[in-house]
Amino acid sequence: MYSFDYERPSGINEAVGAIGEDDKFLAGGQSFLPTLKLRLAQVDKLVDLSGIAELNGISVGGGEVSIGAMTTHGAVATSSDVRSAIPALADMAAHIGDAQVRNRGTIGGSIANNDPAADYPSALVALNATVHTNKRSISADDFFVDLFETALEENELVTKVTFPVPDKAAYAKFPNPASRFALVGVFVAQSSAGARVAVTGAGPCVFRQSDMEAALSSNFSADAVKGVKTSADDLNADIHASADYRAHLISVMASRAVDAAS
Repeated sequence: MYSFDYERPSGINEAVGAIGEDDKFLAGGQSFLPTLKLRLAQVDKLVDLSGIAELNGISVGGGEVSIGAMTTHGAVATSSDVRSAIPALADMAAHIGDAQVRNRGTIGGSIANNDPAADYPSALVALNATVHTNKRSISADDFFVDLFETALEENELVTKVTFPVPDKAAYAKFPNPASRFALVGVFVAQSSAGARVAVTGAGPCVFRQSDMEAALSSNFSADAVKGVKTSADDLNADIHASADYRAHLISVMASRAVDAAS
């Protein structure tokens, strides 16, 4: 690990003011700290967000669930408020990584990193969530741009995520047995606006499966998506799974998610 300065501010404005051109915000550190340890990245300063109380916490009201950016996966998984309003979100958080990762990793850190196999991006897109920053509000459809790339601008800080409460929702994933990252994960949700299906792990970035959404909007059942195929073009292929296998898994996981939601 290269040497760097460290700062732990107590407020959002203080944190944003402390960031320089070659500095980084530190949330849970589950992705970035290992990268630093392996000397795959170098920073002048880490600005630790763990001391900012206003970035932490969960609230439910007005038909939505609001989750602070520094709220851990474990807190989401065990929240009675989340389990009551959007049980699929709590169930998804309960299967991220292992207990150590869930007790350190945060929702803000996960979505800002935008790992192609992370679980949270699919939840945000399927549930039509909104990402709030110190500057603006960004719809989930616009937030995730490409591999490890988001719509966040330089020194822009995620403060919270708000999720509209759906009529029904569920998440199913085929995990890598070692890392528990999703080889393919599919989050489905139905609301008055129709059905949304978001896929993670299969491509360079989370994406919506529009053909499945159309099928579910007229018939929200597992049978409706079993016959819907996803092209393997542009899907990920690695030592864990081929693009064709991932395309097949999308149909399988979507069917399981719809079954769970129903």
